[in-house]
Amino acid sequence: MVRLIVGLSLALSALVAVGGEDTPTPKPVVQTRESQAATTPAMALDALKAGNARFVSNTSKRRDWTAKVVATASGQYPFAAVLGCMDSRVPVEVVFDQGIGDLFAVRVAGNVVNSDELGSLEYAVSVGTKLIVVLGHTACGAVKGAMSDAKLGNLTGLLAKIRPSVEATHCGGSQESSCVNKVAEENVRQSLKQIRDGSPYLAKHLDDGAIALVGAMYDIANGQVTFLEN
Repeated sequence: MVRLIVGLSLALSALVAVGGEDTPTPKPVVQTRESQAATTPAMALDALKAGNARFVSNTSKRRDWTAKVVATASGQYPFAAVLGCMDSRVPVEVVFDQGIGDLFAVRVAGNVVNSDELGSLEYAVSVGTKLIVVLGHTACGAVKGAMSDAKLGNLTGLLAKIRPSVEATHCGGSQESSCVNKVAEENVRQSLKQIRDGSPYLAKHLDDGAIALVGAMYDIANGQVTFLEN
């Protein structure tokens, strides 16, 4: 009986250790002015790729969120900005496995570009961000709405911004997934062009190599982000 009790006690201790209950949460890694300045556009892109790989493999970093809140209260130095869709299945920080203070996230249905988004991205770059990502995704509802020429209050004007991508892909009113995703990718490319053409400030920093601008597509079925070729 004594041996049984001792054995159960040891087994329970082992389970607790494996479960991580006795393992302290790592201290928060906080972006600083110095670390942000030392980051190159290529390094920023690599960090997002590595973060998405962790997310897909279910090995995202453990974080002490409360400590991160306290550590970032006095300032923020994000290394990248992401213009993404508002879709609830594409939470930017989560899919790139980043924490509080690591990214500027600008989200709007269909990841479309207007003066508000441009101003937000200009601000991000003005305070040191090295990379801008336009993130579209598969099965995008805004894209489907544009393809079917949906009308709904102020949404009508937003969807009109996606119509050029529908026309460019010759998909018409098709709702086939392959066609929807083709339009969504084209919409990302159109947004990239609109960012460069719509902001001389960002264009200058792109031409100087101080920042990079890339497009990407998120697959809602497997969580993987694929970065587009220029």
